[in-house]
Amino acid sequence: MACITISGYPCSGKSRRAHQLKSYLEQRLEDPAYEGPKLNVSVVSDTDLNIDRAVYNDQRVEKPARAAYLTAINRRLSKDTLLILDGMNYIKGYRYQIYCAAREAGVRVCTVFVACTPEQAKEWHDARPAEERYDPATLDNLITRYEEPSSMVRWDSPLFTVAGDDEDVPGDAIWQAIMSGVKRPPNRATETAAKPPTDILHTLEQTTTSLVSLIRSAQQSLPSPDFGGAVNLPLSPVLKFTLALPNRNVTTAELQRLKRQFITAHKKAMSQSVVGRAEMDWSEGKIAEKFVDYLEENFNAS
Repeated sequence: MACITISGYPCSGKSRRAHQLKSYLEQRLEDPAYEGPKLNVSVVSDTDLNIDRAVYNDQRVEKPARAAYLTAINRRLSKDTLLILDGMNYIKGYRYQIYCAAREAGVRVCTVFVACTPEQAKEWHDARPAEERYDPATLDNLITRYEEPSSMVRWDSPLFTVAGDDEDVPGDAIWQAIMSGVKRPPNRATETAAKPPTDILHTLEQTTTSLVSLIRSAQQSLPSPDFGGAVNLPLSPVLKFTLALPNRNVTTAELQRLKRQFITAHKKAMSQSVVGRAEMDWSEGKIAEKFVDYLEENFNAS
């Protein structure tokens, strides 16, 4: 249903805001006035995934940790879950990856920016127990590298900012965004490939071979030297097609060449097929129909 990304400096209070938001959303869902679908609220955090703060000491270790976090997000994204992402989420490219995953899952998105100054974040960090602190150099590095969300970019919007002295999150506004806001469809970068049947190559070869044989037989029954005219191609008792032949003899070599070109083009379509862009009906009847159209187009172009 929705993916809510919490972002801010380390030790800025992201987890506190995530739990405030979780409590608010659960209360709204339990309200007798709520008449929408049954939803659950879930939080994904570094702590849940046992990602130690030490991974941020080395970018070579941090990268697989972020990948594990993104994998967990993908597993939990669903249309019956309000998913709150209580992670570092400090790199805009990483937030874009989350945005793409959410669009592919067909859920709404929003970002909550937990704002505070670097000095305040460091003060709150130093007040934590030793086991919850970052290495001082790592903390400085994370603050320096932090890329603040912007409402001007689609993957961070709608954007809600929570200041350090705010008592609570803007629950009402977030609720409206995730329950009735715009749900953007997948784009080409996030679309799922449309998988053709496993026997498609056999169907392509068998269907086109049968049609070539039928065309050769039908052409032989036409009066010579005028070979042109419409011929019937009964591929099966229920699949019958009509092909307009040109006023010349169409050789077997020409038919075989056009058949190879047709199959090659469809093999390419299979590898590039994407929902909403190159999806097609791979049934025997549709393949036969397209092959007949393909032949007529090439006969007319000759």
